[in-house]
Amino acid sequence: MRKRTLFGLAAGTVAAGAATLAYASLVERNMFTLRRHDVPVLPADAEPLRVLHLSDLHMMPDQRRKQQWVASLAALDPDLVVVTGDNMAHPDAVPGVLRALQPLLDYPGAFVFGSNDYTGPVWKNPFTYFLPNREYTEGAALPYEELRDVLTGAGWADLNNARTSVKAGGRLVELVGVDDPHIGQDDYPAVAGPVTPAADLSIALAHAPEPALLDQMAADGFGLLLAGHTHGGQVCVPGYGALVTNCGLPRSMAKGLHRWPGSDSWLHVSAGLGTHPTAPVRFACPPEASILTLTPR
Repeated sequence: MRKRTLFGLAAGTVAAGAATLAYASLVERNMFTLRRHDVPVLPADAEPLRVLHLSDLHMMPDQRRKQQWVASLAALDPDLVVVTGDNMAHPDAVPGVLRALQPLLDYPGAFVFGSNDYTGPVWKNPFTYFLPNREYTEGAALPYEELRDVLTGAGWADLNNARTSVKAGGRLVELVGVDDPHIGQDDYPAVAGPVTPAADLSIALAHAPEPALLDQMAADGFGLLLAGHTHGGQVCVPGYGALVTNCGLPRSMAKGLHRWPGSDSWLHVSAGLGTHPTAPVRFACPPEASILTLTPR
């Protein structure tokens, strides 16, 4: 009788695990979700300004559902579109990324790249994400220059270790960004410096939200810090949250809007819209884009 009970428990555990895996890989990773946040970073009496934040598409050529969903976000009529990297997951992904972003290219925009804009994915043991100093492995080269040319050709600001100002929603927005800190491509000292007093709003971009970098951006007075990379943990435990962030950011900040400690700046980390192709699962962390309504302080 005891053997039957143990066998039944084991069988039930296996069945529950299989059902969870099926849900995570077939259902939740396609549950594209729009998050909405109000961010008090504008001067008093300023009209609200809407920023659409996209990240981590990890696009494969045949992901038409994702492409159509992202394209539909143009109906939100944002004042500014910001993309914080890891757009591609395949050498032939550029047409799919453009199908997703094309309707949004009519709006002012800015972008930085992530590691998976430069090189494609390789299989890896997911448990290595728990290692603090795991070695980064490069895959096949990706056509990032082709993607860059299309985005800049549409008028979007390339903020990979760059700084500029754009007009959005009738306001002057000062922007700064770095190439991906996750692979040591960032060079913030080359673009650092206090925010220009004439700017109505200041925003800083990075793919990986490394705390030392965010400290510098906040110290320069950038009011809104935008990043991706973490996938929100991708596989989370209900009631506990993310298990890892794949960077130095605390697990409690793996996604969403947070006041950056020791500053007046706000940090928004997007949980992203895709997954690494060798680990196509999400659990308690659906793919997302965010519309940030910036309001007076």
